[in-house]
Amino acid sequence: MTTLTPANISLAPKVLLHDHLDGGLRPATVLELAHEVGYDGLPADENGRQIDDAETLGQWFRRAADSGSLERYLETFSHTVAVMQTVGGLERVARECVEDLAADGVVYAEVRYAPEQHLEGGLTLDEVVEAVLRGFAEGEAVAAERGRTITVRCLVTAMRHAARSREIAELAVRYRDRGVVGFDIAGAEAGHPPTRHLDAFEYMRANCAPFTIHAGEAFGLPSIHEAIGFCGTDRLGHGVRVFDDIELPEGVDLAAHSFAGARLGQVANIVRDKRIPLELCPSSNVQTGAVGSLAEHPFNVLARLRFRVTVNTDNRLMSDTTMSKEFGLLADRFGYGWADFERFTVNAMKSAFIHFDERLAFIDDVIKPGYAVLLG
Repeated sequence: MTTLTPANISLAPKVLLHDHLDGGLRPATVLELAHEVGYDGLPADENGRQIDDAETLGQWFRRAADSGSLERYLETFSHTVAVMQTVGGLERVARECVEDLAADGVVYAEVRYAPEQHLEGGLTLDEVVEAVLRGFAEGEAVAAERGRTITVRCLVTAMRHAARSREIAELAVRYRDRGVVGFDIAGAEAGHPPTRHLDAFEYMRANCAPFTIHAGEAFGLPSIHEAIGFCGTDRLGHGVRVFDDIELPEGVDLAAHSFAGARLGQVANIVRDKRIPLELCPSSNVQTGAVGSLAEHPFNVLARLRFRVTVNTDNRLMSDTTMSKEFGLLADRFGYGWADFERFTVNAMKSAFIHFDERLAFIDDVIKPGYAVLLG
């Protein structure tokens, strides 16, 4: 069996379902695009001077995101979104996103973003989507030239505090055969429940189109209940707070291998019974205060109780993370091995918004053979 080291983890095939395009820029790209478009709002260093080197900017994003508050965490996106207002900027960010994911061993990814946030430079919603899709295609081609095969598809997101969700849902359906595979709502949960966007979700269902909902991150069980019971979501974006509906035996170690005696409430049961995928993002969940620390993260409990857990990055820039880093953190904390990561990866592939035959091909032809080598 191959030793589970950081270098070997990077070789493992990975499937990523929850990654924000505007949360995954390279720090150097933020700087260069800011200069190109004349954006002068980048953060200042300790001496009050605007940061002008990539390493310091990357550190600033990580520190700013380590607030323990989802609302403050989201403020960091004002800088990345500001430099993604042109066709060229969007294409570059999308291309580099694919290149970076491929280099990390990701074989399939669904990357999301909110087109409505990229209109300040005069682009239309359709122009935004088409620019990103071109960037993804360019990135796939570059990765192939480097010997890495990756498929990247897109989820278009509506901001939950705005009133354009039906319009964005229509955009998702309009581009469903051109690289957009689903719809999402994102943004601050408190005060912006999923049920405000029922019209959009009903439109998606009427058009046999899948969607996920950010729920159970900053808010708790009520948002998960609404997402499932009223909106009919296919997946839960984060969903980590479903743990609030699980009662464990007193004194149990969250890193244990078994949770016999655990009692599930109605919401937790329906999530598990219906195999609703959880798009868990360990590092991000700590940063936003969804959990107090990685040691307190319920990932292992949910995995051992056979919820359909998946591993995700959320925002690679803000969390200074990769899929390999997330795998490594989970291995260190919970003692996972290759068989566990194969299961989580298959879980993710089963939950992807592409067709069944495509999902099966990835599992049988890419994921299982890749892990067979690592398992020896």
